[in-house]
Amino acid sequence: MAEEFSVVGKPLTKPDAYAKVSGQTKFADDLALPRMLFGRILRSPYPHARLLHVDTSRARAHAGVLAVLTGDDMPVKFGILPVSQDEEALAREKVRYVGDPIAAVAATDEWIADEALDLIDVQFAELPHYMSIPEALIDQGEPIHGSSNVHKAVALEFGDTEAAMRAAEHVREDIVFFEGNTHLPMEQHAAVAQYAAEGKLTLWTSSQTPHYVHRALGNVLELPMSRIRVIATPNGGGFGGKSDIFSHELVAAKLAIATGRPVKITLTRAPRPPPGADEGQDWVHTRRSDYRPAISELPRWWRLRQLRRREHVLHGCPAGYDVRHPPIPLRRRAPLHQQAALRSEAWPRHAAAAVCARNPSRQSR
Repeated sequence: MAEEFSVVGKPLTKPDAYAKVSGQTKFADDLALPRMLFGRILRSPYPHARLLHVDTSRARAHAGVLAVLTGDDMPVKFGILPVSQDEEALAREKVRYVGDPIAAVAATDEWIADEALDLIDVQFAELPHYMSIPEALIDQGEPIHGSSNVHKAVALEFGDTEAAMRAAEHVREDIVFFEGNTHLPMEQHAAVAQYAAEGKLTLWTSSQTPHYVHRALGNVLELPMSRIRVIATPNGGGFGGKSDIFSHELVAAKLAIATGRPVKITLTRAPRPPPGADEGQDWVHTRRSDYRPAISELPRWWRLRQLRRREHVLHGCPAGYDVRHPPIPLRRRAPLHQQAALRSEAWPRHAAAAVCARNPSRQSR
């Protein structure tokens, strides 16, 4: 008689299914604490520039604003890896990408916080920006970090690669570049921080890695980790895109400490401009740090990319072979951080196509 299982082979209901479909699940942006303030972050319109002066006096004097922060208030750097402790919750000496956080405000409502951002006066001195690895490796201009743009040099080999090459039926050597991308879940990044009277900090955040956030909060805020509690709220989507430490989590916590009141920061859907735009281009500064040029002002290559993203891109075949493979679509550029990129399986298909062309009996999908 076959053994009867209680789980294997049985239809199971997700434990959180009813709460989500009925609207009972509380995501980070759903939280509302008594006397809660709303935070906003002013971001850089330049890919690389020195911060000459940040004047927050008008923002501080604006009715309804309870706190304003700059990089001087959060000087300790952080990073998700020990080798990369080079991130700043708020930029201090210079900005290094479009959207780099510069200053933050906490106000009694979102509209006042938006108005306060417009009252912050920032003076920049533009620096050379590098849009490719070869450009960044040229010893000209100012390094992005420290004294060199070489972060680290790593060569990885596993096993006897020379023997594997000799025994391989087909060897293909190529230079492969995959432009980075990040995810775009429906739920936005959000965090709520509360600093209790007994000196204990609680942070509710839409995060997949609360332990990383916990450690960074202790370092950046210079608080004992025993006085910090991080609660990872239900994720409305992450896919790895929320497995890092983000500046808004650190800023919300600092604003809560500065005001003694809960502070919520929810990132907006403001799209970032394309990299490599023409110098001197007039970016329109709107609320919520949304830097958007008119479509006619975008460089021609970007307009073409936007048109092509609805089409398919067929790669050329290996030399000497008449091979075709399924089309590889361009991913759409998404807000904030996502880059247009080809699917990661593109290069393996090249190699597989070359092998199949030499031996039709080995055709496979």
